[in-house]
Amino acid sequence: MASGWGITGNKGRCYDFWVDFSECMSRCREPKDCSLLREDYLECLHHSKEFQRRNRIYKEEQRKLRAAARAKEGGVVDGHHS
Repeated sequence: MASGWGITGNKGRCYDFWVDFSECMSRCREPKDCSLLREDYLECLHHSKEFQRRNRIYKEEQRKLRAAARAKEGGVVDGHHS
């Protein structure tokens, strides 16, 4: 990563985040001062927050589909029998 070259020979997609984080670490008093830049860099590399969000959205969609299917099977609409 430190070279800045990506897999296609161009600048790596996370290189700018790395530069910001690296510059902060070289001039800060404590590493925690750069925690947000570190977080941005790691998110660029791993997309963990994005995947967590997608997973939460998917689970909520599935919950709604199951609730709608149960309501349809039991004739329950908005918590009341029809």
